[in-house]
Amino acid sequence: MSPDVLTRNNVQVFGRGTRPMLFAHGFGCDQNMWRFVTPAFEDDYKIVLFDYVGAGKSDVRAYSAERYGTLDGYAQDVLDVCEALDLRDAIYIGHSVSCMTGVLAAIRKPDLFERLILIGPSPRYVNEGDYVGGFERADLEGLFKVMDKNYLGWASFLAPVVMKNADRPELSRELEQSFCSTDPKIARRFAEVTFFADNRADLPKVRTPSLILQCADDSIAPAEVGEYVSRHLPASTLRRMQATGHCPHMSHPEETVAAMKEYLARPVEVPALVSGGGLSASE
Repeated sequence: MSPDVLTRNNVQVFGRGTRPMLFAHGFGCDQNMWRFVTPAFEDDYKIVLFDYVGAGKSDVRAYSAERYGTLDGYAQDVLDVCEALDLRDAIYIGHSVSCMTGVLAAIRKPDLFERLILIGPSPRYVNEGDYVGGFERADLEGLFKVMDKNYLGWASFLAPVVMKNADRPELSRELEQSFCSTDPKIARRFAEVTFFADNRADLPKVRTPSLILQCADDSIAPAEVGEYVSRHLPASTLRRMQATGHCPHMSHPEETVAAMKEYLARPVEVPALVSGGGLSASE
């Protein structure tokens, strides 16, 4: 193991199983957000948690605007953690932007991952032509201007929009506090990298079977996005949840765990290569 990576990304390993299950948090969050889900898997898996550089208790001194100027830098964090722990055939669980970092990591090193579980994935947040991403570019640019002028106000506005569970305000407060605990400059750059990324062309390259968990009434990754991912990601399974908002692992952990366990109980479906070098989901 590499102590540098383990310290840099605040890697935590626990559980009584041997099969690795790697959890990757979303924008403005940290590994603590998985605490309602991981207990359900501790008996059967080796749980691996980490913080991206710049988040949680990671070593912020390792942050580089150049490395983390695209999602590739965050995908490299995922691969570095896998290498440091010598993980193989891992179950990767990614939330929000970590869905696409998992996609990028699986394309680069497919042997490291047995399956991907993608919670609220979006390959492109910006509406473009017939593609519905959920946001107009001008609206996002306006949101970034608010970040620059009033970061705390931005956090208090965005957290309840993301969480979307008004009857449980403590969840929005936790998310807001998580936003506020991140260096504003790093958060601002990560937000731009996240919301202006376009990973639509990467989806067909994935050979790893995937579960897409699509929440109801998700303002960040609406239903049209989940359906788009399902159509373009080989060997993917789309599961529409009753959970509302963008963080079901926090707001609806029981439903999230049930969907994950149901999927993991199924045989692995490996996409097959077809003529022309493309990929096709196996029946």
